[in-house]
Amino acid sequence: VQLQASGGGLVQPGGSLRLSCAASGSIASENVMRWYRQAPGKQRELVAAMGSGGIPNYADSVKGRFTISRDNAKNTVYLQMNNLKPEDTAVYYCNMLNGYRTANVYWGQGTLVTVSS
Repeated sequence: VQLQASGGGLVQPGGSLRLSCAASGSIASENVMRWYRQAPGKQRELVAAMGSGGIPNYADSVKGRFTISRDNAKNTVYLQMNNLKPEDTAVYYCNMLNGYRTANVYWGQGTLVTVSS
């Protein structure tokens, strides 16, 4: 399984970006796709997740501002980020648990989001 993330960039505070992550390879029908981020000098943290059933989960810090969605036909997960803040600056990684009852976890290469005026 390979994950290809895209969509990062430089945005001003209050702005928006949409990240995409396309999965390819042998993908289980039951899987969880997640977005993590890692800011300089900080640990990687879970931002949002969505299983095949479509129920989203969010970190408290992004609730009401970020929206995770997925297109199962395209094996793609999105992260719509609105009202961005400087503290959202980080490298964002997509992640897949390929199969609910497995330990098959895959990571994308990361995409940098910089929120600055």
